[in-house]
Parts: sequence; structure tokens; C-alpha cells
Amino acid sequence: MKRINRLMSFAIATCVAIGISTGGAMAQKRGGILKYIIPSNPPSADGHRETTFGTIHPFAQYYSVLIRINPSNPASTTDFRCDLCVGDVPKATNYGKRFTFKIRDDVKFHDGSKLTAKDIKASFDRIVNPPKGVLSARKAYFLMVDSISAPDDTTIVFDLKYPSGAFIPAVAMPYNFIYAKKLLDKDQHYYEKNVMGSGPFMFVEWQPGAFIKGKRNPNYYRKGQPYLDGTEAIFAKKQSINVQAIRGGRAYIQFRGFPPKSRDDLKKALGDKLTVQESDWNCVLMVTPNSKRKPFDDARVRRALSLAIDRWGGSKYLSKIAIVKTVGGVVFPGHPLAATKEELQKIPGFWPDIKQSRAEAKRLLKEAGVPEGFEFEFHNRGVDQPYKIVGTWLIDQWRQVGLKVKQRVQPSGPFYATLRKKKDFDVSMDFNCQSIVNPLLDVSKYLSSDVSGSSNGQYVDREVDEMFNKMNRSGDPVEQRKIMRAYETRVLDEKAWALPTLWWYRIIPHHAKVKGWKISPSHYLNLDLANVWLDE
Repeated sequence: MKRINRLMSFAIATCVAIGISTGGAMAQKRGGILKYIIPSNPPSADGHRETTFGTIHPFAQYYSVLIRINPSNPASTTDFRCDLCVGDVPKATNYGKRFTFKIRDDVKFHDGSKLTAKDIKASFDRIVNPPKGVLSARKAYFLMVDSISAPDDTTIVFDLKYPSGAFIPAVAMPYNFIYAKKLLDKDQHYYEKNVMGSGPFMFVEWQPGAFIKGKRNPNYYRKGQPYLDGTEAIFAKKQSINVQAIRGGRAYIQFRGFPPKSRDDLKKALGDKLTVQESDWNCVLMVTPNSKRKPFDDARVRRALSLAIDRWGGSKYLSKIAIVKTVGGVVFPGHPLAATKEELQKIPGFWPDIKQSRAEAKRLLKEAGVPEGFEFEFHNRGVDQPYKIVGTWLIDQWRQVGLKVKQRVQPSGPFYATLRKKKDFDVSMDFNCQSIVNPLLDVSKYLSSDVSGSSNGQYVDREVDEMFNKMNRSGDPVEQRKIMRAYETRVLDEKAWALPTLWWYRIIPHHAKVKGWKISPSHYLNLDLANVWLDE
């Protein structure tokens, strides 16, 4: 009996060692190639200049960042952890205006050279104060930064002009790749077409429009990671190809997201071989009236457009066919700075009684002199999910208060040109999509059009601008939230400059063999793939 017990103990230990489940948590297995699909083509490899997930999905795995959202808890909007720094994310000193980061001493770039604080300084200098001829997509996120210094190889210091709760989330943005100073000194454009970082995977090959390959970094500073031998991704924009690739096993996962029907079709085809992860998404579709066109120069008309929309009922219906779901205001739902449901339902357009809302919409239109059957054009993007689906729904909503709407749909290029440059629209679909959840800066979308680079309504509202500045110069979350409610009321109710519809909803169906990856509220986050392993 003792011999049998010893044999059983040995067998159980062996199972655990090689990763076979014994009823508890399964141990990570090493090896294998993660095959995934990217529904985009990167315009360049440079994270500092690009805004698209098409750059993050293929290239994030090759780079380290200073801090990041906790990869074991990516659903959190406030759980920031060190990547290249040591210990916990530092607290501010000097009355909230100084952040001092101690840097790991064991990090090497993929060419074998040592990464120091000087490389981090050079990278953030390029982001915060880009040299002439260099584009930085996130320069505006660091307006609070006064100076960056590296007093030694293991210390980097950010001195701010004023305390700001937006600083740490801005530092954690996944685009803030740390580049080698020596390469930037030779050529500031090197990283647009070349890859050389210190992340968990090393670059192997990139065929634009076709595929990209990487291999495990044997000198990665997080011991034992990554678990995979490498990664192989194919580029394919069409959703049907994405679904077919997952279904046929040519790809195990796609990190952007699928609509509900695709999820259901894959689940039906693959059964228990498929795992589905879902999350609210830090992206919201908006209605932007052109405030320089009559009658949309009248706040009463803009408010009526919002009051006509049944967001609560639309959520139940549209979430079955589109990648939208949650009703929310200007802040990502669930964040401490977001409005509660009770607070939100006090704002016109978010009232729970749609009959009351539409009666008020009709009253305002009549008061503003807008006749029954008034016609206008709604400008939309020629992308089914979720633009065209939500656009068709909006037209029906406005019809129910006596408005006749014709939809003008354009491909992405002309759509952006109309929205951002030509401004030849009555009312347009718009959006606010961000990487890290950083409401203090994310709501810059609603600033006056001569202040914000992403506000498209052609309005000027200095009261909104002042509230934005006040809450971004406050280090007190209670005060920030108080100002945010006033800001939200001004934007959505008093002036109705821009009107959120529904927040997106992220659905990731993937092969069950993919383990260790957890969904986040953004398709830009948690993509260095160091935690991922394959159960095969």
C-alpha cells in the first residue's frame, strides 16, 4: 500500500510538472507558436506617432514600457504596475509635481545592449517634445510635464507644471514604447520601419499586408516569461476572413473583437474548443451636430436630437446585433469619475421615460421654429460594425419626433476628410476611442474646436475649456468628480454640443487552448503577450 501511495504521489507530481490538470489550476506550459489575426495594416511600426491598433497588435510584444495596466487585472481602470521601474508606481512628491521612478538594472535591448534611464528619457522626450519633423500623437497628453531628467542610469524624474491626476494614466499608455537612445540619436525616424526593443519577444520578419513573426526573447527580464516559443500573425481586414481563420484554426485569436453573431456562429461551430471573453469597451459612438449650420446652431435643436434617442431601449436591441451595449455619459462607464445611473438619468436624453423625452423633443423643435417633417442629412462612415447599424437606428429614432433624415455614407478616408477638414455636414457620426482609460484627458474630445484637435462640432465654449483645465490641475479625486459632473451637464444638457449614443462592447471568441490572456476595456491594452501560453 505504501508503494502504491508513493507511485500515486509521483504520478500527481509529474502531472503538475508537465501541466496536466489534476482538478486545480493548470500550470503554464512552455512552447508553441501563437497564431493570431490582425484586422488592419500598420501605417508604420512607430508607436509614438501612430494612433491605430494596427500598430499595437503586431509590435507591442517587442517593446517594454515604463508602467502599464496590471496584465493580471487588465479590466481595472486604475491598477497601474511597474514594467521597467522597480517596486510600486511612485507617489508624487513636491506638492504633487514630481514623480521619481527607479529603473530596473537587468534589462537588455534585443541587440544585447543595456537599457538605462537615458533610453527612457530619450523616448519620452520624443513623445512630449518631438524634434522637428517627428510626429507625436500623444504630445497633448503631457501638457502638464515641465521637464524630464535622468540623474543616473537607474533614475528618471518627471517634474510637472502643476499636479494632475491625468499624468500616471498618460505614462501607462501602451504606445509609449521605450526605444534605444543610440538609435534615435542616429535617426529619429528609425523606428518607423525598424523594430528593436527589449520586450518579451524578438522581431523576426514583417511582410506588410501579409504577416509578421516573432520569437521568444531568451534574455527577458521577467524570469520564466514569455511562455511561447514565438508568435505569427496574419493581416486581414475582412471580418469574414477573420471568422474563417478562427474557425479553421489558421488563427487562435483576434484581439480587436467580433460582433455577437460571429461569436454565436463560432461557438456553434467549435463548441467547447472555444472560449469567449467579453467586456465594456473604451470607445463610444457619438452624434456631432455642426453648430455653424442652421438650425443646429440652436441648443434647443441639438437637445431635441438627444431627447429623441431611446438609449436604454436601444441598448437591449442593438447589443444583439452590434458591438455596442452600455449606456454612459462622457466618461467610460464604471470608472470612479463616471456618472452613476441615477446621475445620468437626470440628463435630458438619458431620461428613463422615452415618451416624456420625445414629447420634450417635439416641444423644443417647435419652439426653435423647426417645422414638422424637417429634412437634414446624417453623415456616416461606411463600416458596418457598428457605424452603419447604429446610424440606421438613429434615423428611425429621429423619425419618431417628426424629422426626416437622409444618410450619407462614405468610406473611411472621405469620411474623415468631411468630419475633420471640409466640415460640410449637418450632423455626423463621430466617436471617442482611447487606449488607456484616462477620463481627465479622454474628455478633451468635448473641448472647444479651436482647442481640441478631435472636437468636430465647430463650437467655442470657454466655460467647458475652463472646467477641463480646473479638473486636470486638481490632484483631489473628489474635486475632479464634482467638476466632471458640471462639465458633463454643460456638454450634454445645457449646450448639447456632442451626444454620446452607446459605448462599444468587446467580444473576443478564441480557441480554448489560448491561456493566460485576459480581456481589457480597450483593444490597445495587454498585448505584449508575455502571459500567454498554449494548452496543447
